[in-house]
This record gives sequence, structure tokens and C-alpha cells, in this order.
Amino acid sequence: MNAEADTAALRRGAAEPQGAAPVAGRNLLFLREEELRLAQDLLFFGYRDFTAVADQLLVELNMGRAHHRVLHFVGRRPGITVGDLLAILSITKQSLGRVLQPLVEDGYVVQTPGASDRRQRLLALTDKGAALERRLFERQRETIMRAYREAGPTAVEGFRRVMRGLMGNEARGLLKLLEDEPQDGGRRR
Repeated sequence: MNAEADTAALRRGAAEPQGAAPVAGRNLLFLREEELRLAQDLLFFGYRDFTAVADQLLVELNMGRAHHRVLHFVGRRPGITVGDLLAILSITKQSLGRVLQPLVEDGYVVQTPGASDRRQRLLALTDKGAALERRLFERQRETIMRAYREAGPTAVEGFRRVMRGLMGNEARGLLKLLEDEPQDGGRRR
């Protein structure tokens, strides 16, 4: 077996040829440039196909992925402040305004002043917004469930570790807030 065939066999999970010494750096094959480029390809194609199922519905409603992200995070954290949403999305107030204003006007999101600081704007999904967010989630849920089932629990944990590793410290902190906060599913009209 030549080096190229060895690499292909290892990618498929095959053992080393019988009687052969272990391939040097076998555990580091995933760090080679070709493997890193493959990881990048996987991220691009995975994201494209993951978002495509929701994009179809969004187009019908004259919305885009930015609207979906707002619906997702407001749905995950009812009562989220505009400031926290800006931090999660890592966009400007102006960009958020262009997306949030139509969601409020069309009855998907409601803004209320904060209890202790009236200048604060708290966001929540209306029943209409929650129903749309649920439809979008259900479309993508099938894609995730299929992939998780095919990969198995060990791979799912590995995927989570890799995705957290791709995030910077700020994003990991924001994710932790989402993971730690109880989800009451509360909606305001």
C-alpha cells in the first residue's frame, strides 16, 4: 500500500495493513492541509444545505436569514434585551433595526420597556412569531436529527467540541448563557 492509499484507508477508518508498522503521525492526519480544506468544504456545504430548508419558507414570507436569526434567539431567550441580541448577532444597531422593525410591524416580535430601566427594550415573540420560529426549527430539526442518528453519540459529542473550538471566547460565553438559562417558552402579545 502506498502513502496515498494509506491515507485514504485511514479516512475510511480501515486499520493499517496487516504486518505494517503504524503510520507515523496517524493521529495527526486530520491536521494536514488537505484535511483542513476538507473541513472547510464540509462547513460550507453543511451550512448551505442546513439553511436551504428554512430559506424556502423565508423567501415565501419576504424574509431572509437575518430575520431567522432574530426569531431564533428571541425565541430562545424571551425577554432578551436589544443589547444582548446585538452581542449575540455581532451586528450594528442599524443592521438590527432593519430586520427587527418589520418583525415588530408584522406582529412577530413585541418590544416592551425594561422593568427597572425603562430605556431598555425587551424582546419576545408573539404567538405568530413563535409559530413561525417553530416552523423554521422543525424544517431544520429533521436535517440535524438525521445527521446525528447517522453519526452516533460519540460523533455528536465530537461535533459539539469542534464547533465550540471554532468559537471565540465571547461566542462561547454567549452560548453558555443560552445553555444555562431555563427555557420557559414564555411569549408576550
